[in-house]
Amino acid sequence: MNPRLLHCVYSVSMLLLMLCCLPACKKGVKQQDDELYSRHLQRKVKLTVISTPMPDDKTDINLLVCNDGQLFDRLNIRFMADSLYRTKRLSPLVIVGIHAGNRLEEYGIAERSGKAAAGGKADHYDSFFNNELYPYAKKNAGVRKFKSVAVAGFGAGGLSALDMAWSHPDKISKAGIFSGAFSRKEKNTPDTARGMMFEKLKSSRKRPHLQYWFYAGAGGNTDIAKDDAEDISSSTLQIVELLEDKSFTTAGDIVFRKGLTNDSRSWIAVFPEFLEYSFGK
Repeated sequence: MNPRLLHCVYSVSMLLLMLCCLPACKKGVKQQDDELYSRHLQRKVKLTVISTPMPDDKTDINLLVCNDGQLFDRLNIRFMADSLYRTKRLSPLVIVGIHAGNRLEEYGIAERSGKAAAGGKADHYDSFFNNELYPYAKKNAGVRKFKSVAVAGFGAGGLSALDMAWSHPDKISKAGIFSGAFSRKEKNTPDTARGMMFEKLKSSRKRPHLQYWFYAGAGGNTDIAKDDAEDISSSTLQIVELLEDKSFTTAGDIVFRKGLTNDSRSWIAVFPEFLEYSFGK
C-alpha cells in the first residue's frame, strides 16, 4: 500500500477510535488535585478529589472523606471506584482524600488533645473537617446536603476517622477504619490500660446512630511512616466488642474483616468492599 495512503488510513482509524472512546471517558470516574488553606491547621492542605459522573438529581450525591489522601495512588482508589461504577455497583460519589500534614499530631481524639503523647492538634483537625473541609466539599459538588457521608482512614488516620464520626453524627453516618491506632493511650497510664478511644466510648453517654466497617490484620504496626498503631488486631476487637456490648449498634451496623497484615496490599484487597458497603446500589 502507498505509504501516504497507509498514513491516511492510520490517521482516520485513530480518529475514529478516539471518537468512540470519548463517551466512555465522559462517563468514567475522574481524579484531580486541589488545595485548601486551613486557618485551623495554619497550613495549605493538599486534596485529591475523585468523583463519579454527577447525576441530574444532586440529592443522590454521596461523600467520602478519607484521611491519608497521599496514599490514594498507591491504593488505586480511582481504579476501584471506576470499576464499581462501571459495573453499576456504586452510587454517585465524591471522594475527598486529605493529604496528611503532621499525622501524629493532627490524627487523634479531639476532646483529649494534649493528653496523649500524640494527637496534640486533633481538635484543630476536627475543626478543619467540620468548618472548612465539609463546606468545601458541598460547594465543590454543588449540593446543599449530601445523601450520605462517610469518613475513613488508615492507622492513626483510622483513629481520627472514628473520632470524627462519633463527634459529628449529624453529618456522618458511616466510618471505615483500616488498622486503626486504638492502642494509643493517655500520658502516664499503665501499660495494662485500654486505649484512649476505648475509654472514650466506654464513658460516653451518647448513642449516635452510626455504621462501622473495621479491618485489622494480625501484624502489629502499619506500613505508614510515623504511625503509632500497635496491637491492631486485639485493640480493634476490643472496640468492636464494646460497641456491641453497650448496644451502640443494631444488627448489620458493624462489619469486621480480619487479615494477616496491616499494609497497603491488605487495604487494597478490602477497600472495594468498604466502598460497596457504604455507597453500593
